[in-house]
Amino acid sequence: MNAPTPRRLRVLIVDDSALVRKAITDSLSRDPEIEVVGSACDPYVAREKIVRLNPDVLTLDLEMPRMDGLTFLRILMQHHPMPVVVVSSLTQAGSQAAMEAMEAGAMDVLAKPDGTMSIGALGERLAYHVKAAWAASRFRRPDDKEPSAAGGAAASVPLSVQPGGVDSRQLIVLGCSTGGLEALRIVLGSLPVGLPPIAVVQHISGHFSKVVAERLDAVSALDVREAEEGAELRSGMCVIAPGEHHLAIERAEGGYRTRLLRSPPVHHCRPAVDVLFRSAAEAAGPHVVATLMTGMGSDGAMGLGIVRKAGGTTIAEHESTCVVYGMPRAAIELGVVDQVVPLPRIAAAIVAAVSAKALAQPPSRPSARN
Repeated sequence: MNAPTPRRLRVLIVDDSALVRKAITDSLSRDPEIEVVGSACDPYVAREKIVRLNPDVLTLDLEMPRMDGLTFLRILMQHHPMPVVVVSSLTQAGSQAAMEAMEAGAMDVLAKPDGTMSIGALGERLAYHVKAAWAASRFRRPDDKEPSAAGGAAASVPLSVQPGGVDSRQLIVLGCSTGGLEALRIVLGSLPVGLPPIAVVQHISGHFSKVVAERLDAVSALDVREAEEGAELRSGMCVIAPGEHHLAIERAEGGYRTRLLRSPPVHHCRPAVDVLFRSAAEAAGPHVVATLMTGMGSDGAMGLGIVRKAGGTTIAEHESTCVVYGMPRAAIELGVVDQVVPLPRIAAAIVAAVSAKALAQPPSRPSARN
C-alpha cells in the first residue's frame, strides 16, 4: 500500500501588483512542498479569500490601495492570527514600517528586489522563509506564554559586571533567526554595560538591519549599531551583521575588529551564524562566549561546535522559549552545548560565563595572539 502524499503548505499571496503576484506564484510553485492556493490585490479581497481558502501562510505587501498592509496585519493578528511573511519594498522609510510589521506579528520580512532584479530572484529564499514561518507557528505551543521584556522573575534583578571581571581578550557572539528579534530585544535589553564586545548575526534582509540595530540600541544599555567593515570592537559595544553580508571577527592590536564578507550564502543565509562563530573561535579561542537562539534549520550548530573545541563557552536557548526550536536543537543533538537556558535567563548566563572565564584565565600578555 502506497504511503499517503504529504499535504503541501498552502500559501495566499497579497499584493496590489498583478506582475508581482504572478512572479511570487511562479517562484513558490517551483517548490514541491508548497501550493499557492490564491492571490489577492488588496486586504479586502484577501480577507474574503482567507475565510474561503484557509491558507497556512500569507505573503503580504505593505503598500496597497484601500488599506495599507500594516493596518491589515494588525487587524488580522487580532481576529485571525496566522503566519505572515512580508514581501515589500524596503527603503529606509519602508524598513521602519517593516519593523512595525514584525512587532505587529509578522514572522519575517523580505525585501522586494529593486529595478535591476526580477522578483523571481527571491526564488528558493522566499520558499525557505515561507516554510520557516509555518514551522514557527507549529512549534509554538498554544499554552506558552511570551517572555516579558523584563525577562520574568529570573531577570528582575539588574545584572552587573564586577570590577576587574572582564578580560580584554574576551568576546561574546550571538546567533538567531526566526523569532530572533524579540529574543535579541530581551537579551540585549538585560545585559549590563562593561561587558566584552558583542557581535550578532540575525538572519535579516539587507535594508532592514540598520533599523533593527537602531531599535535594539533604544532598549539596551549597550552601544548597539550595524556592523561596518574594519570597525574596532570595544567593551560595551554590540554590532549587528548587515543584511546580505557575512560578519566575521579578526584579531587586531589590542582587541578585535569586524570583517564584512560577500562570500556565498551558508545554509541559504547571508549573514550566517556559522561564519561568525567560526571566525570568533579562530580569533579569540577559549575567550569566546557563544549563544545560539531561536531559528529554523541548523545554522550555527557547527560553528558552536568549533567554539567549544577551541575552549569557548557555548549556550543554547531552551526549547520551551524558542519560537522555532531548530538551530538550538541541531546544536544540542551534536553534543556541542555547555548550557541549555530559557530565554529570560540567557543574559544572566552570559554574564556568569564572562565572569567565570575572567577569573579562570591568567592576566593577558602583550601579544598578537591569544
